Amino acid sequence: MTAGIIGAGIGGISTAIRLRLLGFEVSVFEANPYWGGKLSEFDINGYRFDAGPSLFTMPHFVEELFTLAGKKPQDYFEYEQLEVITHYFYEDGTVIYAYSDPHKFAQEVEAKTGEKATKVLKFLAKSEEKYKLTGDIFLRRSLHTLDSFLNKETLWCVLNAYKLDAFRTMNQANEAIFDNPKIVQLFNRYATYNGSDPWQTPATLNIIPHLEFGIGAFFPKKGMFAITSSLVELAKDLGVRFVLEAKVEEIEIHNHQSKKRIKGIKVGEQSYEFDLVVSNMDIVNTYKKLLKKEKQPAKILEQPKSSSALIFYWGIKREFEQLDLHNIFFSQDYKAEFEHIFNQKSIYHDPTIYINISSKYKKEDAPPQCENWFTMINVPNNSGQDWDSLIAQARTNIIRKLNRMLGVDLAQYIEVEEVLEPRSIESKTSSSQGALYGNSSNNRYAAFLRHANFSSEIDGLYFCGGSVHPGGGIPLALSSAKIVGDLVQKKYT
Repeated sequence: MTAGIIGAGIGGISTAIRLRLLGFEVSVFEANPYWGGKLSEFDINGYRFDAGPSLFTMPHFVEELFTLAGKKPQDYFEYEQLEVITHYFYEDGTVIYAYSDPHKFAQEVEAKTGEKATKVLKFLAKSEEKYKLTGDIFLRRSLHTLDSFLNKETLWCVLNAYKLDAFRTMNQANEAIFDNPKIVQLFNRYATYNGSDPWQTPATLNIIPHLEFGIGAFFPKKGMFAITSSLVELAKDLGVRFVLEAKVEEIEIHNHQSKKRIKGIKVGEQSYEFDLVVSNMDIVNTYKKLLKKEKQPAKILEQPKSSSALIFYWGIKREFEQLDLHNIFFSQDYKAEFEHIFNQKSIYHDPTIYINISSKYKKEDAPPQCENWFTMINVPNNSGQDWDSLIAQARTNIIRKLNRMLGVDLAQYIEVEEVLEPRSIESKTSSSQGALYGNSSNNRYAAFLRHANFSSEIDGLYFCGGSVHPGGGIPLALSSAKIVGDLVQKKYT
């Protein structure tokens, strides 16, 4: 049997591997001249940048694909665990090192802020409890098939649902346990991991810190793009066919015994027939561009979208000893920042700045005595704003803030620059409105409002990637591939 996959993002690549292992002849079609989607890379004048995701958690989701294929993961992919996950900088000069060891981190918080270490450990224990309660159910199974709910694990989750804290916001929950606003802000930050607002998103998302402090944060020894390149190598070794610069124009459907059935896809004027098709393209654009003639799931497609990002890729001709791989420079008014992003659809003048510097661990990513800065702020998705003006002002505000907090004149050290913003994110990755994570999670029911990993209207049509269940980010995209693989295996093998 044959399978066609639309999009060579991490979800599409990992789905291709799983379907190939089920015996399908698999072809992956990618509109860009490179694979990886958001998880790609580029070089400028001796500086290498990972274009998109920069935090690596849950490496066992990647290793699982090699193990399933009977390969040794280390033959394709190597990584190391971080001792310090993030350096957090505050305007008053406070710097908190987020050690991966929870006890060491808790002691660091108490030493720097006076917030009791016992409170930090209690919070992280609650985060772990949420993960153990929902992790396998939510991350590894479809929420849209009856058999997912007819088992003792799901029943246990339902009986303990009150522990998920879905009826408070993340900020309400964090203010209830912590006295120091710096620590509330630190843990509120985890809402941004899926493009949400801590003043709106449910406290259930306090599950996220466990991924870092309980399971660990890691660095791929060849950079984040090594996740993509190693999985592509595995896929090719298994016989998956990749076709780059092949923009899919339409998913072709035909009627089969009174039910709609996949026929294949159309690339340019060429049609390719497949027994099943998997779209790794954003679900909104999948329907609006590739399934124009089909019934549109309006309620899902019209859901508010997540935030986007403004990224300055800077080649810095200097090294900064106080910075590490992951660095956060907090806004002095976090609530105002999110108010601008989600309600005013604008950029706050004092944004929280994230700087990733892979050359701290992979020296060849920058020339000697230089650093490659992936400098990002959270911004609204594209709703027709005057982005040229917003970007210019944001750049000025970012440099001014970093000058103040680092005590430098940063502009003199920037020797190369590239910019990625909501419009280019949308054009390069087909992400609707440039939203990084598909639909927003600013709703306690958001997990259930994502599109299923299969079509209930069209037989043989499946969906993977960050815009469908279970959500955005590398681990969840990999999980979506597992869900699709399991659905296909159950039906076709």
